[in-house]
Amino acid sequence: MSIVNVEQADAWNGYEGGHWADNHARYDAVNSGFNAPLLEAAAIGPGDRVLDVGCGTGQVTRLAARTARHGGATGVDLSGPMLRRARALAAEEGVANATFEQGDAQIHPFPEGGYDVAVSRFAIMFFSDPVAAFANIGRALRPGGRVAFLSMRGVAEGDLGRVFAAIAPHVPALTAPREAGAAGPESLADPGRVLQVLTAAGFTRVATTPVDAPQVWGADAEDAAAFLGAWGPIRHLLSRTPPGTDALVHEALVEAMRPFAEEGAVRLRGAAWLITAVRPGGPERG
Repeated sequence: MSIVNVEQADAWNGYEGGHWADNHARYDAVNSGFNAPLLEAAAIGPGDRVLDVGCGTGQVTRLAARTARHGGATGVDLSGPMLRRARALAAEEGVANATFEQGDAQIHPFPEGGYDVAVSRFAIMFFSDPVAAFANIGRALRPGGRVAFLSMRGVAEGDLGRVFAAIAPHVPALTAPREAGAAGPESLADPGRVLQVLTAAGFTRVATTPVDAPQVWGADAEDAAAFLGAWGPIRHLLSRTPPGTDALVHEALVEAMRPFAEEGAVRLRGAAWLITAVRPGGPERG
């Protein structure tokens, strides 16, 4: 496997990828509220060939494959641990037309024109060279093929912003300014940048639509705080703080989560951009 996005490959084949693979159901509970708008925008037909970019443990790939029952869905991801879980889940659920490949979407040798539609649930923000990545995805689509992607809006636009603000005094780096355009959760939070990048990659009819959805982080405030505190980016930042900070952060997370606990779950409102675009040059549909 050729890789240019080395930093992300290290993370997703290390602690972070392992944590997602081991807690796949919990991460799907966080993100699955966005599945319906994503798949509706993708307008997958029964004979379509679907590419799921940054598929993780494969929930979206499996859903797409079930809809494309006479076609199929291919998930690609950097993470070996997550792909092993994805393959196991597809086998357990009997989704035979879902396949998974390990690769860097920026340079992966996709078959040219091999797919009708590409989807991604919160994975496109981590490309080290997004124009190159989207151009490569575009080449994988047939002329007239389409994309439906989810990226995060600014963290402050969802409830997670309030939670992060509660722990920022203990972890200042959490809210420190990032280099413009640097790979990370908010790298495509600006619709203007989304348009610029996708246009430079050769796409047309680029549109960004705000979408909100509930995200379940745990059964109660204590459970949600422990889970978020074990999330890779938080764990990484805590590793750079003085001894004892972990306990302070956990206590602050518990208190920040309490207002969102109801009916056996902690639900935060998540804020995303639903991005759609078309590869020009052929018949369009959907």
